[in-house]
Amino acid sequence: KKLRVAAYARVSVDTLHHSLAAQVSHYSNLIQKNPAWEYAGVYADEGITGTSTTHRDEFKRLIADCNAGKIDLVLVKSISRFARDTVDCLHTVRQLKEKGIAVRFERENIDSTSEDGELLLTLLASFAQEESRSIGDNIRWGVRRRFAQGIPNGHKVPYGYRWDGEMFRIVPDEGEILKEIYRRYLAGESAYAIAKTLAGLGITGRQGRPIEQTTVKDILSNISYTGTMALQKNYISEGHIRKRNKGELPIYMVDGMFEPLVSKDDFDKAQEIRKRRAAQSGNRNPVLMPFSGMVKCGYCGGGFSRRTAGKYKRWGCNTRERRGIEVCDSRPIREEELVAAVRVIMEKDDFDTAELRRK
Repeated sequence: KKLRVAAYARVSVDTLHHSLAAQVSHYSNLIQKNPAWEYAGVYADEGITGTSTTHRDEFKRLIADCNAGKIDLVLVKSISRFARDTVDCLHTVRQLKEKGIAVRFERENIDSTSEDGELLLTLLASFAQEESRSIGDNIRWGVRRRFAQGIPNGHKVPYGYRWDGEMFRIVPDEGEILKEIYRRYLAGESAYAIAKTLAGLGITGRQGRPIEQTTVKDILSNISYTGTMALQKNYISEGHIRKRNKGELPIYMVDGMFEPLVSKDDFDKAQEIRKRRAAQSGNRNPVLMPFSGMVKCGYCGGGFSRRTAGKYKRWGCNTRERRGIEVCDSRPIREEELVAAVRVIMEKDDFDTAELRRK
């Protein structure tokens, strides 16, 4: 019986496109020339980091096909192409090994099913992870050094502007919408009411979708509209998670990057209104439920809130509640269903709600 052989290739963002094409061509020829092998395909991710498997769609498709019994052997150029995280690498290799599927790394000459394969794999995967961490540190240092010099990391264009190669210039139609949002907000309207008014007028964002309440709030809190750019408002943590900078790192303010749309006085007034309304609308005696802030909608990604009617307790999507079934078709979930799901995951017959909140 011929071995069903597949290959996995990956190139990072800074690698030329022809490198991926060369890898795909190499493995296609290599597998099909071997009379003992049956070609099972080449799975290739382009422009994707190897520090996590989260966004590597072709990698996940490869593992799914392995689990479905379609592949007997996987060829990879090197450990760093397969995964730069030691835990991810070993977990995946062991998962495939349990199913009798070998992973062969060409550069390191390692076969995962050999006696010393896992020991060598553990050592070399650790080196690959450390190399990735070192590269990441160097990149972050370079970005932060440019921030300190007032140089942005790319030119992501906010709504209302275009980049002309020198600075962000106002797009006239969008600029008028921005001014209208500030005018209405300073006149006393809420972000929700403004978004609803804009939707009623048929005004949409750049993607053709209605401008939502969250977008209005982002516009009202973006200091760029005053002509000043804030650098390092967000940062990437050690766990590769994007976080809002709340004082962990310096924020650099650069003047003259934007044509101003809003005066500094109006921007400051908007911030005062936002703070005042937040203080007034917050729960004075908040009671956190076991699932508060933890449940996300599988349809639209919005948050879920708890609704109580007598003895019935249900969790429903906030997007569906605010914008209707035509936007989100999710159904309310009974709290007992959430409890049952947590019991299965935590492998407990029961759990203490206070303990769950701590977790």
